[in-house]
Amino acid sequence: MSIDATTVAAWIRDFQAAVGENKEMLTELDSAIGDADHGINMDRGMTAVVARLPEGDDIGQLLKTVGMTLISTVGGSGGPLYGSFFMQAGNALAGRTELTADDWLAALDAGIAGVQKIGKSEAGQKTMLDALIPARDAFASARRDGADMALALSASAEAADAGKTATIPMLALKGRASYLGERSIGHQDPGATSSALLIRAAERSFATTNGGR
Repeated sequence: MSIDATTVAAWIRDFQAAVGENKEMLTELDSAIGDADHGINMDRGMTAVVARLPEGDDIGQLLKTVGMTLISTVGGSGGPLYGSFFMQAGNALAGRTELTADDWLAALDAGIAGVQKIGKSEAGQKTMLDALIPARDAFASARRDGADMALALSASAEAADAGKTATIPMLALKGRASYLGERSIGHQDPGATSSALLIRAAERSFATTNGGR
């Protein structure tokens, strides 16, 4: 079994389910340092995404559809940021019908670059990048050390989880949370938290395949 479009669609559905299950928690986190709508917005957006997932074997097109749907349905900053992540990941995978580990890394690279461009942000500023960048780096490091796809995905998910927790003591420098100044310290970033859910969903969906060596 390989990481094909069906498997990628399963990842998206898994993420949608995780967002739904954690909607209240994400909104509670956002109520402390944002507009108290991250969970609600992401749940609405991912529900729309699952309803519009295209048929076919082009993984790049699938991810671009996800991105366009999020941009059109998710309010606040989440729509443009997540939309850019998926759009740019889709561009990196245009025409791909199966994913290797190198393809997945390229998708993460492109998606992160999209978020950085839209958000004008970097790691350490209390944003979703504080989960995504460690996830990418851990995946790349594990592969360099000879880990198979499953182990690399596990390392990536663990790094994303650690990254979301690491936002608690950070001072927010971007987004709505930055308006709070030092009052943003002591709160976990909701975007980093949903991003960690995204990476964990990829581990669950991709690690059971034999593709990606």
